[in-house]
Amino acid sequence: MSFEKKMVVEVMFKAEYCLICVYMDEAVREILPEYEDCMEYRRVNILNGEGRKRFLDLSISLFGEEGVFKKMRIAPVPSLFINGELFFDAIPPRPLLEEAIEEVISKHKLRG
Repeated sequence: MSFEKKMVVEVMFKAEYCLICVYMDEAVREILPEYEDCMEYRRVNILNGEGRKRFLDLSISLFGEEGVFKKMRIAPVPSLFINGELFFDAIPPRPLLEEAIEEVISKHKLRG
């Protein structure tokens, strides 16, 4: 069953040579089949194009423009955002990741 509204899960991803980025990406991809009816996954490549812009937007949402441009604070890499909110700044164990996703599902009534 498909729902119109899905949570958006984003992983800030630097490059294939960034092993912790790869592991964070794999952690989400591993559980994706269980949640594909209510979850959209995006790997945000922070080094180019739209990914760079999205990374900047999320960094500003965390630290404000002054924090980003004057104090040089940015979102952690890798990190995992759900619906634009930082949930994990380190690779979460599967049970914690599933718990966070279930919390969002319940909060936003994404499943019947």
